[in-house]
Amino acid sequence: MNPFIKIRRDLHQIPELGFQEFKTQAYLLAYLQSLPQDRISIKKWRTGLFVKVYGLNPTQSIGYRTDIDALPITEETGLSFTSSHEARMHACGHDFHMAIALGVLTHFVQNPINDNLLFVFQPAEEGPGGAEPMLKSEEMQEWMPDMIFALHIAPEYPVGTIALREGLLFANTSELFIDLKGKGGHAAYPHQTNDMVIAACTLVNQLQTIISRNVNPLDSAVITIGKITGGTVQNIIAEKARLEGTIRTLSQESMKKVKQRIEALVKGIEAGFECEAAIDYGSMYHQVYNTESLTREFINYMQQDPVVNVIECKEAMTGEDFGYMLKDIPGFMFWLGVDSSFGLHHAKLNPDEAAIDVAVKVMTRYLTYKGNQL
Repeated sequence: MNPFIKIRRDLHQIPELGFQEFKTQAYLLAYLQSLPQDRISIKKWRTGLFVKVYGLNPTQSIGYRTDIDALPITEETGLSFTSSHEARMHACGHDFHMAIALGVLTHFVQNPINDNLLFVFQPAEEGPGGAEPMLKSEEMQEWMPDMIFALHIAPEYPVGTIALREGLLFANTSELFIDLKGKGGHAAYPHQTNDMVIAACTLVNQLQTIISRNVNPLDSAVITIGKITGGTVQNIIAEKARLEGTIRTLSQESMKKVKQRIEALVKGIEAGFECEAAIDYGSMYHQVYNTESLTREFINYMQQDPVVNVIECKEAMTGEDFGYMLKDIPGFMFWLGVDSSFGLHHAKLNPDEAAIDVAVKVMTRYLTYKGNQL
């Protein structure tokens, strides 16, 4: 078995949530410490890691980032190496991402190039967001790369395909939490209460008018309310209700306008239902904007490689906190085809492990090219 497939399977069994990746960090460290230590330096940052691979005659530093956390999902794949952690699963492919990063790192420890490489093992991509604080850390500021790259698995593409585009790849995203508080009471006396289940349902319907009536039809935005909670029992009118959702936009301007409209509608709910409301935007992720020149160079270079089929894709409403790194550092992210019939964040996601070798070859070839340029 390919050793990095085994690593992926090992990591798949120990999924951990953001900033709780203690077993994952220990596993990564154990593997890294098995490599020749004269070629690398390692720094911890919370539950993440920075690994510097020294070049032979460096003139710059090239970064490669992988995320390491998992999701609060109960796995339903039936795999022999299924998650051993209850209600936790690598349902977004971060086990793949880590295995690929270790494969690329190992190659350059054994086959050094001129430039230095910085491998960033980032926690908490799924929330509350590890990229922004990691970027600002003393450790990364000391080892700041001149450019940085990353990938994300794509279940919809076949193995051997990579997809990307210049400019905007992933949307601006924001979590959305709205708490409503009214007056509860007996179900037989609704006139003596302010029912927050009715208020919540009204607000959900109103929120959808933001997309249909306040966003330019030629622009794109999404508001999804994925969870509603309210009340305590069937015959008591609910005093409290909570809406949990997400906002996605293709521009920062649209994000600002969407939030303004949410706040206006919530004020209307407060007045109309004589209740109190509070909005929390939770984690907010900056758009993933691929540097045009580096992305075009990568596309042109990889189109000459027989290992992969490079296609140019459209932007997606997916959120990724790698956008914070691209805000400050030139670079790009691309989709890696893994051919799964179940999509990202699904309990039955089962990517084709053949994609691991494809990705390692893609990145080692491209980084060798970039790292040996004069």
